Order: sequence, then C-alpha cells, then structure tokens
Amino acid sequence: MQNEKKQFIYVLKLIPSLLNTANWTKREEEIVGRHFSKLQELLEEGKLVMAGKTLGIDENTFGIVILEVESEEAAVMIMKNDPAVSEGIMTAELFPYKVALIKSQNE
Repeated sequence: MQNEKKQFIYVLKLIPSLLNTANWTKREEEIVGRHFSKLQELLEEGKLVMAGKTLGIDENTFGIVILEVESEEAAVMIMKNDPAVSEGIMTAELFPYKVALIKSQNE
C-alpha cells in the first residue's frame, strides 16, 4: 500500500523585536534569504504547496507555509529546520491542513 501524503500548514510570526524594522541587521536579512532558499528547495522537491506572507510588518503580520509530506513528523522536521525558526527570528506553529480549492496554474 502506497503512503498517501498529508498536508500541513505552519504559521510564522516575527519575534516582537523585529516588528520594528530599525532592529533588522544584515544577520536577519541573511536568515530570511536562507529561509526563502529553503522554501524554493522544498518546492523543487514537491513538498511545498505554497508559501507567502501578509504585507507590511506589524503585530498582525504572519507568513504561511503549506506542505504536502508523508507524516506529521516530516512536517515538524521541515518547520524546525526552517532557518527563520531554527535561528530564532520567527516562531512557528504547525496544524494539520487540507487544501479544498486552488486556482488552476493555467489561469
């Protein structure tokens, strides 16, 4: 029997000190660059359904990453190894998820 992949979403939030853009340094910019590169790798591997963030930076700002992987353990591992999470500039919370509708890529 083939393992059916499951979907998960993790919600990212900046740590409070980074809600003030004056507190951003080259280090945070580099971490975000690695975060984006990791998401691109997951897309190429077929594990990323989509990722994005709300516009602006304030207390309501958040990002989402929707994954399609074999297990919750795999999703947790991906989330914990996200450079933004592992290097402490964002917090993340994982939820089981199921995409119900999605726009066709041909539109």
